[in-house]
Amino acid sequence: MKPIPLIVLSLVLLAGILFSPRLSAQEDDSSTRTSSQQDKSTDDARAAEESSSKDTRVDLSPPANDQKNHPMSSTKIDDESDEDSDVQEMHPWDPHKAAKDVEVGDYYFKKKNYKAAISRYQEALVYKPNDAIAEYRLAEALDKNGKSDEAVQHYQEYLKILPHGPNAEDAQKALAKLNAEQAKPAAAK
Repeated sequence: MKPIPLIVLSLVLLAGILFSPRLSAQEDDSSTRTSSQQDKSTDDARAAEESSSKDTRVDLSPPANDQKNHPMSSTKIDDESDEDSDVQEMHPWDPHKAAKDVEVGDYYFKKKNYKAAISRYQEALVYKPNDAIAEYRLAEALDKNGKSDEAVQHYQEYLKILPHGPNAEDAQKALAKLNAEQAKPAAAK
């Protein structure tokens, strides 16, 4: 007798599963029809009204006495001819790119490719002017490459930026050495 109630229960569950989607589909159809009817009635109401955009147009014409009140407003401004201007040329500012250029310059410096290192350090200074690390390392690379005049300038720039920086002592020693080397050929003449 026990198997019969189990069969009945299974049939009831199966019937519930089979017929419930049909009921919910019917409910969905009726709710869709209701919302589409509401949308259509709203659209009809809006179509009957006149557009409000005609009333809210912005008048872009100049005011009545604009030329009289502002006589120089139509004159073209030429920045190049204005020597008193405090506006200066724009330069790219990208400290991340500058740091990457210093990193690549260090790689070339370790490989003793001083020309490539110099190029990268100079590019770093384009993206981040007055970068102490780039100035110091550029001076080192220039010194290794035999360009002592330029190296002196960049060691001095480094010392202007960081007079008591981590490489200040080395920069001062390098400057003393380079100045002594430059004094020898001048004394020999």
